[in-house]
Amino acid sequence: MLEWAAFDGLICGQYRAFMEGCMRKLMLMLSCGTLAAAAGTSGTVTFNKDVLPILQSNCQSCHRPGEVAPMSFLTYQETRPWAKAIKAAVLSKKMPPWFADGKYGHFQNERRLTEAQTKALASWADNGAPEGEAKDKPASLSFTEGWNIKPDVTIEMPTPFEVPPSGIIEYQYIVVPTHFDKDVWVTAAEVRPGNRTVMHHVIIYVRPPGSTYLANAKPGVPFVPVTFERDANGAAIRRAPQQAPQAAAQGAQQANAPRPQQGVGSMAGVELLTAYAPGLQAQHFDAPIADAAKFVPAGSDFVFQLHYTTNGKAATDQTKIGLTFASKPPKYRYFTSNATQQGFEIPPNDPNYESHSAVVINEPAQLVWLMPHMHVRGKDFLYEAAYPTGETETLLSVPRYDFNWQLGYEEAKPLPLPKGTRIECTAHHDNSANNPYNPNPNVTVRWGDQTWEEMMMGFFAVVVDAGVKPQDVIGRAAPRKPAL
Repeated sequence: MLEWAAFDGLICGQYRAFMEGCMRKLMLMLSCGTLAAAAGTSGTVTFNKDVLPILQSNCQSCHRPGEVAPMSFLTYQETRPWAKAIKAAVLSKKMPPWFADGKYGHFQNERRLTEAQTKALASWADNGAPEGEAKDKPASLSFTEGWNIKPDVTIEMPTPFEVPPSGIIEYQYIVVPTHFDKDVWVTAAEVRPGNRTVMHHVIIYVRPPGSTYLANAKPGVPFVPVTFERDANGAAIRRAPQQAPQAAAQGAQQANAPRPQQGVGSMAGVELLTAYAPGLQAQHFDAPIADAAKFVPAGSDFVFQLHYTTNGKAATDQTKIGLTFASKPPKYRYFTSNATQQGFEIPPNDPNYESHSAVVINEPAQLVWLMPHMHVRGKDFLYEAAYPTGETETLLSVPRYDFNWQLGYEEAKPLPLPKGTRIECTAHHDNSANNPYNPNPNVTVRWGDQTWEEMMMGFFAVVVDAGVKPQDVIGRAAPRKPAL
């Protein structure tokens, strides 16, 4: 079993080493020759005049101390040793990370460099990476230490979690009371892991008063609602009792809905507030619609869902979340949902397994955000809207999914979704030996929490009138095309 934990740590816990390795490998491959395209660059490209503005607008949100990138690009001294690696990364389009097909959708957080910016970075590397004149240097960007937002309040796990050096760690859930004595509306949220080297992801849920979700969990104490036995290939075997007939019938009708789990309780009324994964930035809920926010009822608890991975060294983590609040109740409510398919079985050595999921929009809404999620066998992901008129529209196409970068795609303008619109997702997984991240192509792969298992989730966010309840907006629907 330890080899599976080691694989998970390699993929997730050693993320920084992965990035450095990629950049160094590309540097060796490409830095020998000069760019023909750069030959047309006029004048000498310098760091202060030409390179730093590109880094500020495209790179420094990650490439600074305490963030996900393994090196800082805030200053010339920090950036200069990486000049050739930067050239290689931008030429190969590995950096900045952006995977959306440009033919579909318009996104306000798009991270594509222009041809001129790519040429400038390559030319700078090819010509000795000069610093340039101090007078050409733009003002430094202002970052709140430890945050990408300026939080009004921070809430932290009460005690650190001890991560062992090896083994498989099931999802940990920690209930943290907010002590909010009145309803609040959240305009921005950011999760800050205490130790990124052992953190795969964090999801923060809002558990309203009276909820039975994780009813047996004690506040501040790590809780594991579901335990698994695993076979020799690392596949989970749930120790849950058989479902009651009524629950089983409901599950058959909603094959793509999340399956109930032993010890979890009902998630009715529970909402996803925000999350952390490599590449996912702080979330702003008042954009692209200004007067919008997420709702947290008075007396709610936050539930920290924590996926830790081991990396050979004992570690501790004490994750926290920062929030900014609206000064008054907003006109619109922002909430996150998903179209999920759990009923798949990916055959051994299948290079292009296809699965589908769908939801229906039961009240008028505006689409503002999309985020596909799969694990290491994830290959590509497609969102489509099927409108009541019979027309269809591609919302987002990710032709080369990359598990190492869990990106959210923020709509440049909200997209109206009339009542009756279906959001339909299609994904492909590569379970062949040609997938370099595939730990074992010779096994059947099913839904599971761990990295070597798989998921198919199409997260999305919509904005509705503030008085509309999310459960009245999203309806689970059987996908038009069943899982193959």
